[in-house]
Amino acid sequence: MSLAGRTLFITGASRGIGLAIALRAARDGAAVAIAAKTVDPHPKLEGTIHTAAAAIEAAGGRALAVPCDIRDEDQVRDAVARTIDAFGGIDVLVNNASAISLTGTLATPMKRFDLMQQVNARGTFLCSQACIPALKRSPNPHILTLSPPLNLDPRWFRDHAAYTMAKYGMSMCVLGMAEEFRADGIAVNALWPRTGIATAAIRNLLGGEDAVARCRTPDIMADAAHWILTRPSRETTGSFFIDDDVMRQAGVTDLDRYSVVPGTRDFMPDFFLD
Repeated sequence: MSLAGRTLFITGASRGIGLAIALRAARDGAAVAIAAKTVDPHPKLEGTIHTAAAAIEAAGGRALAVPCDIRDEDQVRDAVARTIDAFGGIDVLVNNASAISLTGTLATPMKRFDLMQQVNARGTFLCSQACIPALKRSPNPHILTLSPPLNLDPRWFRDHAAYTMAKYGMSMCVLGMAEEFRADGIAVNALWPRTGIATAAIRNLLGGEDAVARCRTPDIMADAAHWILTRPSRETTGSFFIDDDVMRQAGVTDLDRYSVVPGTRDFMPDFFLD
């Protein structure tokens, strides 16, 4: 199965998991709109929409670098319109952009609370709303949101209630939209990693290089996303996928290829999974 000839709209695709998903699609010959804020280089974060576009084209795809803050409705709708103008439509939306602050109630400024809600829950809702009219015209439309299964164990709320609320808001979009648009044939699914993924968030917020060494690479999420996005949309909707389960279902028996340090067994577990 291939994404050749398909158009993907990926939020936050200038680096990390979003870029990995874009590059995997590009190797099939897909077109990718990179909707992200980073236009100029950031002192602590590698990559911009322009470096991402260059990498996508080098991998064999077509790219559109679109400056877009998904908190801004006008910017989102303009980015979607530009993507349709450039590539003729949208077949896949990947809601990848996310904001994180692992802080307790008293340590979470309302500005940070609002940021997480606006990027995670509201951003996912807005981007989905903006893309759905185009997705309805696709022969195999998919929305894939990088969010966890809903798990109401209090341990996932105790130390960072604000972040959990914002992240679960993304998951509730999946739950509701999968049913709302089932008759339209739009697949709406979530994907979440079993382990930590070696991204800037792990490096900068969760332990630095020692933590990165206990992670998998973004490639496992990219390959899992590719498998999901190439399934028939009417047969694959309403699921909360976990990356290594997807890869086993895809027939991959040796997951060591995705380890930052080959042979690692003591992986950093990700949030929200028991």
